[in-house]
Amino acid sequence: MKIVTWNVNSARQRLAHLETFLRESAPDVVCLQEIKCTDEAFPAAAIEALGYNVAVHGQKTFNGVALLSRLPLEDVRRGLPGDDGDLQARYIEAVISAGGGAVRVASIYLPNGNPVATEKFAYKLAWMERLRAHMAARLAEEEIAVFAGDYNVIPEPRDASDPAAWTGDALYQPESRAAFRAILNLGYTDALRACTDAGGLYTFWDYQAGAFQRDFGIRIDHALLSPRAADRLRGVAIRRDVRAWEKPSDHAPLEVTLDVG
Repeated sequence: MKIVTWNVNSARQRLAHLETFLRESAPDVVCLQEIKCTDEAFPAAAIEALGYNVAVHGQKTFNGVALLSRLPLEDVRRGLPGDDGDLQARYIEAVISAGGGAVRVASIYLPNGNPVATEKFAYKLAWMERLRAHMAARLAEEEIAVFAGDYNVIPEPRDASDPAAWTGDALYQPESRAAFRAILNLGYTDALRACTDAGGLYTFWDYQAGAFQRDFGIRIDHALLSPRAADRLRGVAIRRDVRAWEKPSDHAPLEVTLDVG
């Protein structure tokens, strides 16, 4: 099963890119972030025409997440538990039944948190604690589970081309990185780091100042695997080539392959 996470930076503006990617890469499951539209405005018909089932948790203009799957999506849950007053559309999960068993997949768009000295950073940390609590509860179910998305966290210095440039940014604050480690310490595996210790592997390049051409990148898109999912990990790839397309998202897709029969 090939599972992809991609911050598409507007599903409607990048629909042609998304259709091309689905045709050429043929992923089994896609976790989208920053779709930037309501459920009703999401281009579901075009995606369904390519053989995908669609589940959306959208929001007008901002945020929004979605799951696309060749197999039926079951037990779809929208919104991260822990705060009924949180109206930001940043989390969706579902179960996909494959030949080797059911796989729970979540699409996550974690808050950016900037500027640090504002309520936005406090919201980010509170959101991460809610995510940690939810992922701890899911871990107790001993599922094959993949929590993938734009985490807006640079875990380590090797995950940035110039770590010093991110000092003071919410993506690289000690509190953000500690919260990310707390999730890993539950027993989850960072899929990419299970396959390689190499630096220079990035998933995001800003549109400004020729960041992509200079490879001024960071790794903030992650797929965290439950123990049963980690046991089935067969490979990870960053689709850097997609970032080079005309008028692309500023994120590259991250592909994770699991052996689930």
